[in-house]
Amino acid sequence: MKRVDWASLSEASRLAVLARPTQSRAAQFRDQVAQIITRVRAGGDAALRDCTARFDGVMLDALEVGDAERGAAEAALDNALKRAIREAAARIEAFHRACMASPVSVETAPGVRVERVARPVTRVGLYVPAGSAPLPSTALMLGVPARLAGCPEMLLCTPPRADGGCDPAVLFAAGVCGVQRIFKLGGAQAIAAMAYGTESIPRCDKLFGPGNSFVTEAKLQVACDIEGAAVDMPAGPSEVLEIADAGADPVLVAADLLSQAEHGPDSQVLLVSDSPALLEAVEREVLRQCSELPRASIATEALRHARLIGVDSLAIALDVSNRYAPEHLILAVREPRQWLDHVHSAGSVFLGRWTPESVGDYCSGSNHVLPTGGWARSCSGVSVASFQKQVTVQECSAEGLRTIGVCAATLAAAEGLEAHRRAVTLRMERIAEIDTDMGATLA
Repeated sequence: MKRVDWASLSEASRLAVLARPTQSRAAQFRDQVAQIITRVRAGGDAALRDCTARFDGVMLDALEVGDAERGAAEAALDNALKRAIREAAARIEAFHRACMASPVSVETAPGVRVERVARPVTRVGLYVPAGSAPLPSTALMLGVPARLAGCPEMLLCTPPRADGGCDPAVLFAAGVCGVQRIFKLGGAQAIAAMAYGTESIPRCDKLFGPGNSFVTEAKLQVACDIEGAAVDMPAGPSEVLEIADAGADPVLVAADLLSQAEHGPDSQVLLVSDSPALLEAVEREVLRQCSELPRASIATEALRHARLIGVDSLAIALDVSNRYAPEHLILAVREPRQWLDHVHSAGSVFLGRWTPESVGDYCSGSNHVLPTGGWARSCSGVSVASFQKQVTVQECSAEGLRTIGVCAATLAAAEGLEAHRRAVTLRMERIAEIDTDMGATLA
């Protein structure tokens, strides 16, 4: 872990301190991912099997998980884990349902009504990573809001295990959410398959889910292709920035940092504090706790990118955080809520000493599919709205067009769009004719 004093750094040094570990390899990822996408588009299912053999070391007979495998997964799963998955799903549903947007209908002028209605994305592709650890929680974070949104078709891709099967907990969680089809696919090849379709996998309208650097790059590439698919956001290697004051518990802070470091070697953890003593204590505690972890080797690799940043005040710490725009922001300070208004860019915020980031990962109810790589400056985490399209509707009566028609015609003329103007004025002339005929009839 590298310790730095923010005030003493040049602007270039500050940029380097806040750089993500994957940024230095972006060009390499782009080329490799582009080759995988091209291969899948050309070769379909055969290319997917080849990629799975090459990258996952598994030769698959069937790409799709069958009903028998799904049933066996549920039967084999520990009852306590099944209860926890159902409990987490219920809490996620409660929060996401409360956040759903209501239809809007407004009369903007007499006789002019403008509405907004939600329509689900028809076919969505959900990506659940496995890598060094399966993530059934991600199946919940994607499947629950997709179901609430009313998406008619949900399919899910998750990497196969060495035995050619999928993690039973992921399969069970997907079933709890109502996911209809599951495929044994991971990496950039899974993203390509869902974006473009193959013989077995239908083409999806929008893709969701976190992943490693290759998955994130694949999502960016298919989103930029008119023949590809929309994506939720860039959600790559996990990251956390924690702001702690002198009153924070070094043991708990260290545990927070390690909970993200153990995700993968590309994960990044940053601690920002106005207390030099706390920074020293946390550094010692991280090393002690890390040695006790089953995934110590992964966490140790991630800690090479870790930063302990000393600042002169908590206000400066918030400035550093907003500049970094972390996926997860933990405020381990004495009065965390008073600083919440100072948070402008973060995927999800965790307030106070009793709120570990882990509860957001699993069961507080918020979503853990969040923007990484600084995208929290402009993107939000996954919600029900992510799986919906907001469609606006407008309706004018004759009275309404009389009220706003002159405004529309004037603006169209100012833009030099005569057909636009005439689409309005011809109708206004028809209305005037009707009014004249009705007046004559009444006379």
